[in-house]
Amino acid sequence: MEIRRLRYFKTIADEGQITRAAKKLHIAQPPLSQQLKLLEEELNVTLFERNGRSLILTESGETLYRKTSDILNGIEDTIAEVQAVDSGVKGVLKIGANKSCFAYLLQQITHIRERFPGVQFKIREGDTYTLTKEIYEREIELAIVRLPANDTEFSSVLIPPEPYMFVISDQWEGFCDKDSVYMKDLDGIPLLLLHRLSGKGQFEIVTDEFQRLGFNPNIVVECPDAAMLLSLTAAGTGGTIVPKSTLEAFSQENLRVFHLKDFKVQAEAALLWGKDRFLSKPAREVIANMEELY
Repeated sequence: MEIRRLRYFKTIADEGQITRAAKKLHIAQPPLSQQLKLLEEELNVTLFERNGRSLILTESGETLYRKTSDILNGIEDTIAEVQAVDSGVKGVLKIGANKSCFAYLLQQITHIRERFPGVQFKIREGDTYTLTKEIYEREIELAIVRLPANDTEFSSVLIPPEPYMFVISDQWEGFCDKDSVYMKDLDGIPLLLLHRLSGKGQFEIVTDEFQRLGFNPNIVVECPDAAMLLSLTAAGTGGTIVPKSTLEAFSQENLRVFHLKDFKVQAEAALLWGKDRFLSKPAREVIANMEELY
Protein backbone atom coordinates (compact mmCIF):
# COMPACT_ATOMS: atom_id res chain seq x y z
CA MET A 1 0.00 0.00 0.00
CA GLU A 2 1.55 3.32 -1.08
CA ILE A 3 1.93 6.16 1.43
CA ARG A 4 1.06 8.63 -1.33
CA ARG A 5 -2.26 6.88 -1.89
CA LEU A 6 -3.03 7.00 1.83
CA ARG A 7 -2.36 10.75 1.85
CA TYR A 8 -4.78 11.15 -1.03
CA PHE A 9 -7.41 9.10 0.79
CA LYS A 10 -7.08 11.15 4.00
CA THR A 11 -7.33 14.44 2.13
CA ILE A 12 -10.49 13.27 0.33
CA ALA A 13 -11.99 12.26 3.68
CA ASP A 14 -11.02 15.60 5.28
CA GLU A 15 -12.41 17.66 2.40
CA GLY A 16 -15.50 15.54 1.76
CA GLN A 17 -15.25 16.01 -1.99
CA ILE A 18 -12.91 14.87 -4.75
CA THR A 19 -12.95 18.37 -6.25
CA ARG A 20 -11.85 20.13 -3.05
CA ALA A 21 -9.29 17.43 -2.28
CA ALA A 22 -7.77 17.70 -5.76
CA LYS A 23 -7.49 21.47 -5.36
CA LYS A 24 -5.80 21.13 -1.97
CA LEU A 25 -3.39 18.48 -3.29
CA HIS A 26 -2.68 20.54 -6.45
CA ILE A 27 -3.49 17.66 -8.78
CA ALA A 28 -6.19 17.11 -11.38
CA GLN A 29 -9.48 15.51 -10.34
CA PRO A 30 -9.43 12.46 -12.69
CA PRO A 31 -6.04 11.10 -11.48
CA LEU A 32 -7.18 11.54 -7.86
CA SER A 33 -10.40 9.64 -8.55
CA GLN A 34 -8.32 6.91 -10.17
CA GLN A 35 -6.04 6.65 -7.12
CA LEU A 36 -9.06 6.27 -4.85
CA LYS A 37 -10.47 3.57 -7.12
CA LEU A 38 -7.13 1.70 -7.06
CA LEU A 39 -7.01 1.87 -3.26
CA GLU A 40 -10.54 0.45 -2.99
CA GLU A 41 -9.63 -2.33 -5.45
CA GLU A 42 -6.46 -3.12 -3.51
CA LEU A 43 -8.41 -3.43 -0.25
CA ASN A 44 -11.52 -4.91 -1.90
CA VAL A 45 -13.79 -2.55 0.05
CA THR A 46 -15.89 0.55 -0.57
CA LEU A 47 -14.40 3.47 1.35
CA PHE A 48 -16.96 6.21 0.59
CA GLU A 49 -20.67 6.58 0.01
CA ARG A 50 -22.03 9.46 -2.05
CA ASN A 51 -24.48 11.91 -0.49
CA GLY A 52 -25.25 14.44 -3.19
CA ARG A 53 -21.94 16.09 -4.00
CA SER A 54 -20.36 14.97 -0.74
CA LEU A 55 -18.46 11.79 0.11
CA ILE A 56 -19.11 10.09 3.44
CA LEU A 57 -16.84 7.44 4.91
CA THR A 58 -18.21 3.93 5.16
CA GLU A 59 -17.51 1.87 8.25
CA SER A 60 -14.48 0.39 6.46
CA GLY A 61 -13.45 3.90 5.43
CA GLU A 62 -13.63 5.16 9.01
CA THR A 63 -11.37 2.32 10.16
CA LEU A 64 -8.85 3.07 7.43
CA TYR A 65 -9.03 6.80 8.24
CA ARG A 66 -8.09 6.20 11.88
CA LYS A 67 -5.22 3.91 10.93
CA THR A 68 -4.06 6.25 8.17
CA SER A 69 -3.93 9.21 10.56
CA ASP A 70 -1.73 7.21 12.94
CA ILE A 71 0.54 6.06 10.10
CA LEU A 72 0.98 9.53 8.57
CA ASN A 73 1.54 11.18 11.96
CA GLY A 74 4.17 8.56 12.76
CA ILE A 75 5.93 9.23 9.47
CA GLU A 76 5.89 12.99 10.12
CA ASP A 77 7.36 12.49 13.59
CA THR A 78 10.07 10.21 12.19
CA ILE A 79 11.02 12.73 9.51
CA ALA A 80 11.07 15.58 12.03
CA GLU A 81 13.22 13.59 14.46
CA VAL A 82 15.72 12.57 11.77
CA GLN A 83 15.95 16.13 10.50
CA ALA A 84 16.37 17.46 14.03
CA VAL A 85 19.31 15.14 14.65
CA ASP A 86 20.88 16.29 11.41
CA SER A 87 20.23 20.00 11.88
CA GLY A 88 21.07 20.25 15.58
CA VAL A 89 19.79 23.60 16.84
CA LYS A 90 18.58 24.94 13.51
CA GLY A 91 15.12 24.56 12.08
CA VAL A 92 11.73 26.12 12.73
CA LEU A 93 9.82 26.45 16.00
CA LYS A 94 6.06 26.46 15.38
CA ILE A 95 4.44 28.06 18.40
CA GLY A 96 1.18 29.85 19.13
CA ALA A 97 -0.23 32.16 21.79
CA ASN A 98 -3.36 34.01 22.76
CA LYS A 99 -2.78 37.76 22.47
CA SER A 100 -3.63 37.97 26.17
CA CYS A 101 -0.58 35.69 26.73
CA PHE A 102 1.72 37.50 24.33
CA ALA A 103 4.03 38.72 27.12
CA TYR A 104 4.92 35.10 27.93
CA LEU A 105 5.58 34.38 24.25
CA LEU A 106 7.90 37.40 23.95
CA GLN A 107 9.86 36.06 26.91
CA GLN A 108 10.35 32.67 25.25
CA ILE A 109 11.24 34.07 21.82
CA THR A 110 13.95 36.17 23.46
CA HIS A 111 15.25 33.11 25.31
CA ILE A 112 15.37 30.90 22.20
CA ARG A 113 17.01 33.65 20.13
CA GLU A 114 19.78 33.87 22.73
CA ARG A 115 20.25 30.10 22.97
CA PHE A 116 19.73 29.12 19.32
CA PRO A 117 20.26 32.08 16.95
CA GLY A 118 19.75 29.83 13.92
CA VAL A 119 16.16 28.96 14.80
CA GLN A 120 13.33 30.50 12.82
CA PHE A 121 9.82 31.02 14.20
CA LYS A 122 6.38 30.41 12.78
CA ILE A 123 3.95 32.07 15.16
CA ARG A 124 0.21 31.51 15.23
CA GLU A 125 -2.21 33.77 17.09
CA GLY A 126 -5.68 32.69 18.14
CA ASP A 127 -7.96 31.91 21.04
CA THR A 128 -7.51 28.78 23.13
CA TYR A 129 -9.98 26.76 21.07
CA THR A 130 -8.14 27.56 17.83
CA LEU A 131 -4.64 26.92 19.14
CA THR A 132 -5.42 23.63 20.89
CA LYS A 133 -6.97 22.48 17.63
CA GLU A 134 -3.78 23.45 15.79
CA ILE A 135 -1.65 21.48 18.25
CA TYR A 136 -3.90 18.46 17.76
CA GLU A 137 -3.64 18.82 13.97
CA ARG A 138 0.16 19.28 14.22
CA GLU A 139 0.11 22.77 12.75
CA ILE A 140 2.14 23.95 15.78
CA GLU A 141 4.20 22.22 18.47
CA LEU A 142 3.46 24.47 21.45
CA ALA A 143 0.92 27.07 22.52
CA ILE A 144 0.68 29.48 25.45
CA VAL A 145 -3.00 29.84 26.22
CA ARG A 146 -5.50 30.99 28.77
CA LEU A 147 -7.23 28.28 30.74
CA PRO A 148 -9.56 26.45 30.87
CA ALA A 149 -8.44 24.05 28.14
CA ASN A 150 -9.02 20.38 27.44
CA ASP A 151 -6.05 18.99 29.41
CA THR A 152 -6.77 15.36 28.52
CA GLU A 153 -5.14 15.78 25.10
CA PHE A 154 -2.09 17.75 26.21
CA SER A 155 0.90 17.95 28.51
CA SER A 156 1.41 21.32 30.18
CA VAL A 157 3.44 23.73 32.26
CA LEU A 158 1.15 25.85 34.41
CA ILE A 159 1.87 29.56 34.74
CA PRO A 160 1.14 31.14 38.17
CA PRO A 161 -2.29 32.82 38.39
CA GLU A 162 -2.44 36.59 38.00
CA PRO A 163 -5.05 39.26 38.75
CA TYR A 164 -7.53 40.72 36.29
CA MET A 165 -7.30 44.48 35.73
CA PHE A 166 -9.89 47.03 34.67
CA VAL A 167 -8.76 49.28 31.81
CA ILE A 168 -10.42 52.40 30.44
CA SER A 169 -9.55 55.50 28.42
CA ASP A 170 -7.69 58.18 30.38
CA GLN A 171 -10.34 60.62 29.11
CA TRP A 172 -13.21 58.74 30.72
CA GLU A 173 -14.75 60.75 33.53
CA GLY A 174 -15.20 59.37 37.03
CA PHE A 175 -11.98 57.39 37.45
CA CYS A 176 -9.27 60.06 37.48
CA ASP A 177 -8.65 60.09 41.24
CA LYS A 178 -8.51 56.31 41.79
CA ASP A 179 -5.96 53.51 41.48
CA SER A 180 -8.42 50.72 42.23
CA VAL A 181 -12.13 50.15 41.78
CA TYR A 182 -14.91 47.85 42.96
CA MET A 183 -16.94 45.86 40.51
CA LYS A 184 -20.00 47.93 41.40
CA ASP A 185 -18.15 50.98 40.04
CA LEU A 186 -18.41 49.36 36.60
CA ASP A 187 -22.21 49.10 36.71
CA GLY A 188 -23.46 50.72 33.52
CA ILE A 189 -19.99 51.19 31.98
CA PRO A 190 -19.91 49.84 28.39
CA LEU A 191 -17.66 46.78 28.57
CA LEU A 192 -15.50 45.11 25.91
CA LEU A 193 -14.72 41.53 26.87
CA LEU A 194 -12.54 38.73 25.59
CA HIS A 195 -14.64 35.90 24.15
CA ARG A 196 -13.45 32.63 22.59
CA LEU A 197 -14.71 31.44 19.24
CA SER A 198 -15.86 28.23 20.96
CA GLY A 199 -16.07 26.93 24.51
CA LYS A 200 -15.92 28.64 27.90
CA GLY A 201 -13.10 30.99 28.84
CA GLN A 202 -12.36 34.56 29.94
CA PHE A 203 -15.82 35.84 29.02
CA GLU A 204 -17.58 33.40 31.34
CA ILE A 205 -15.06 34.02 34.14
CA VAL A 206 -15.74 37.77 34.07
CA THR A 207 -19.51 37.58 33.66
CA ASP A 208 -19.75 35.00 36.46
CA GLU A 209 -18.03 37.49 38.79
CA PHE A 210 -20.59 40.16 37.93
CA GLN A 211 -23.41 37.71 38.60
CA ARG A 212 -21.82 36.68 41.90
CA LEU A 213 -21.99 40.31 42.97
CA GLY A 214 -25.60 40.63 41.89
CA PHE A 215 -25.64 42.73 38.71
CA ASN A 216 -25.37 42.26 34.97
CA PRO A 217 -22.55 43.89 32.99
CA ASN A 218 -23.29 46.26 30.10
CA ILE A 219 -21.41 44.32 27.39
CA VAL A 220 -21.10 46.16 24.07
CA VAL A 221 -18.24 44.21 22.41
CA GLU A 222 -17.17 40.56 22.51
CA CYS A 223 -13.89 39.69 20.77
CA PRO A 224 -11.10 37.05 21.02
CA ASP A 225 -8.39 39.63 20.24
CA ALA A 226 -6.97 41.44 23.30
CA ALA A 227 -5.05 44.00 21.19
CA MET A 228 -8.24 45.00 19.39
CA LEU A 229 -10.11 45.39 22.68
CA LEU A 230 -7.36 47.62 24.10
CA SER A 231 -7.37 49.76 20.94
CA LEU A 232 -11.14 50.19 21.17
CA THR A 233 -10.79 50.98 24.87
CA ALA A 234 -8.16 53.66 24.19
CA ALA A 235 -10.52 55.17 21.60
CA GLY A 236 -13.16 55.65 24.30
CA THR A 237 -15.58 52.87 23.37
CA GLY A 238 -15.76 51.64 26.95
CA GLY A 239 -13.74 49.67 29.49
CA THR A 240 -12.26 46.21 29.40
CA ILE A 241 -11.12 43.58 31.91
CA VAL A 242 -7.94 41.66 31.02
CA PRO A 243 -5.23 39.66 32.82
CA LYS A 244 -2.44 41.83 34.19
CA SER A 245 0.32 40.40 31.97
CA THR A 246 -1.69 41.27 28.85
CA LEU A 247 -0.86 44.92 29.45
CA GLU A 248 2.89 44.20 29.44
CA ALA A 249 2.86 43.33 25.74
CA PHE A 250 0.80 46.23 24.36
CA SER A 251 0.88 50.01 24.49
CA GLN A 252 -0.91 51.63 27.41
CA GLU A 253 -1.03 55.00 25.72
CA ASN A 254 -4.33 56.81 26.43
CA LEU A 255 -5.28 54.12 28.96
CA ARG A 256 -5.70 53.98 32.72
CA VAL A 257 -5.37 50.70 34.60
CA PHE A 258 -7.07 49.83 37.88
CA HIS A 259 -6.94 46.95 40.32
CA LEU A 260 -10.31 45.27 40.91
CA LYS A 261 -10.69 45.08 44.69
CA ASP A 262 -13.46 42.50 44.86
CA PHE A 263 -12.72 40.40 41.75
CA LYS A 264 -12.02 37.06 43.44
CA VAL A 265 -10.97 34.93 40.46
CA GLN A 266 -7.48 35.06 38.97
CA ALA A 267 -6.45 34.50 35.36
CA GLU A 268 -4.68 31.21 34.62
CA ALA A 269 -2.50 30.28 31.66
CA ALA A 270 -0.37 27.33 30.56
CA LEU A 271 2.10 26.14 27.96
CA LEU A 272 0.55 23.17 26.12
CA TRP A 273 1.89 20.50 23.77
CA GLY A 274 0.67 17.16 22.46
CA LYS A 275 1.15 14.15 24.72
CA ASP A 276 3.65 11.49 23.59
CA ARG A 277 4.64 13.49 20.53
CA PHE A 278 8.12 14.18 19.20
CA LEU A 279 9.19 17.77 19.88
CA SER A 280 12.01 19.72 18.25
CA LYS A 281 14.99 20.79 20.34
CA PRO A 282 13.83 24.45 20.48
CA ALA A 283 10.39 23.30 21.65
CA ARG A 284 11.95 21.18 24.38
CA GLU A 285 14.06 24.18 25.39
CA VAL A 286 10.93 26.35 25.76
CA ILE A 287 9.36 23.69 27.99
CA ALA A 288 12.51 23.42 30.13
CA ASN A 289 12.78 27.18 30.46
CA MET A 290 9.16 27.61 31.50
CA GLU A 291 9.44 24.74 33.99
CA GLU A 292 12.45 26.52 35.49
CA LEU A 293 10.66 29.88 35.61
CA TYR A 294 7.36 28.62 36.95
